Amino acid sequence: MAVTPVPHADILAFVDEELADDAGIDLEIVEFTDYVQPNVALDQGSVDANYYQHGVFLADQEEQAGYDFTGLATISFQPMGLYSETVTDLAALPDGATVAIPNDPVNGSRGLKLLAQEGLITLADPDAPVPTLLDVTDNAKDLQFEEVEAAQLPRSLGDVDVAAVPGNYALDAELSPQDDALVAEDTGDTTYANQLVVRAGDEEDPRIVTLLELLTSEEVRRHIDETYDGAVVAAF
Repeated sequence: MAVTPVPHADILAFVDEELADDAGIDLEIVEFTDYVQPNVALDQGSVDANYYQHGVFLADQEEQAGYDFTGLATISFQPMGLYSETVTDLAALPDGATVAIPNDPVNGSRGLKLLAQEGLITLADPDAPVPTLLDVTDNAKDLQFEEVEAAQLPRSLGDVDVAAVPGNYALDAELSPQDDALVAEDTGDTTYANQLVVRAGDEEDPRIVTLLELLTSEEVRRHIDETYDGAVVAAF
């Protein structure tokens, strides 16, 4: 089972330690620190499932790499936030400020949507699923964008004015979307909720069916609620 470290590996470890034995399944958790290798591993067959990606990212990956995967159900959602070490109010962001966004198109688009939501930029089509920098039609503050690997974004905070950090990497850096972000995605919108994903044709594998039941159990819901204090929310 391929995951990224926080919160996915932590949630799966809870399932492994508290629920898996009684359900009769044996979990091997394989952690990756980027967004590419978990899908490579799934496609190559070195893992049977992964849990780290939302449906928009999955669709983009399938289109780009030709994967044939199935997202079974959403499990959890951690909001992306805009973070800064120097700015306390986005309205006071200076002209020419440097903004770091994820360098993968899907999560980069989430950062752009947050900036557009706050009126800092205008997008040609606010409802486009994956807008890019080419879709920015108005940038009144002349913001300077840097595209950074998502895992490196928390470390970039000392070098930029604002960074759009995905929730899992924010958590790994002990950043809270509620307490530390200037603005964060609405946890009531599960467009970017992360899924249990398998190769097409494996949906009825008894091990996968059981794992999905465990990941969407009330025990896991309570664990998420009690562990992450709203920085991660159950999405089932």
